[in-house]
Amino acid sequence: MSALLQLSGVSRHFGGLKAVSGVDLSVERGEVIGLIGPNGAGKTTLVNLITGVHPATTGKVSFAGKDVTRQKPWQAARRGIARTFQIVQPFPEMTVLENVAAAALFAGGMAYGAHAESAALEHLRFVGLADVAATRAATLTLAMRKRLELAKGLAMNPQLLLLDEVNAGLNSSEIDHALTLIRAIAARGVTILIIEHLMKVVLNLCSRIVVLHHGELIASGDPQSIVRDARVVQAYLGRRYADASG
Repeated sequence: MSALLQLSGVSRHFGGLKAVSGVDLSVERGEVIGLIGPNGAGKTTLVNLITGVHPATTGKVSFAGKDVTRQKPWQAARRGIARTFQIVQPFPEMTVLENVAAAALFAGGMAYGAHAESAALEHLRFVGLADVAATRAATLTLAMRKRLELAKGLAMNPQLLLLDEVNAGLNSSEIDHALTLIRAIAARGVTILIIEHLMKVVLNLCSRIVVLHHGELIASGDPQSIVRDARVVQAYLGRRYADASG
């Protein structure tokens, strides 16, 4: 069986800046993969290449066996690639329910009306927001907006869900709740690629970790091999972290 997502020599240049350089990456169905690296390493740019926000300068992106290198974001969404954003921006004047229903209508293939709203409400129940379904999204706390992002992603009926720092700004209990939700999403058979700076999250959640540095993929492997990798320690983790984890 071929990989769900395959990147072959993918690069993206912005003028003279090489944001992503020659990345090869294979993501199998059902995997939960962590994507880590220093700020500016090219992590979000890589997600943008997968979702069609930016076209690759060179290389090939394949999804479910099809060449999607030049796809647009709306095409990615309708193919089953959903994402969340590091800076959460729901439609503020729409209700929580309307935000999720809009995702179901746009990319989830739902017919307009009660069917989309019913599906949206089910996703809100799953993330624990059903009781604020009629509330304007602008009034939600950060943690609730993060959960709304997950509900919107699920409403798109994804095969692959890309999470960009979904735990940023959350406290310990909120992070624990988010981890529970992400595990439950994975249990549904959704493949997950998560950008994350919190190593506690990555080590507890992911079966495999890939590491970017200066736009290049410098390591890929199981969590324990990654934290012992000299290149990762030097580029990102630091000797103090490696010694403590050892």
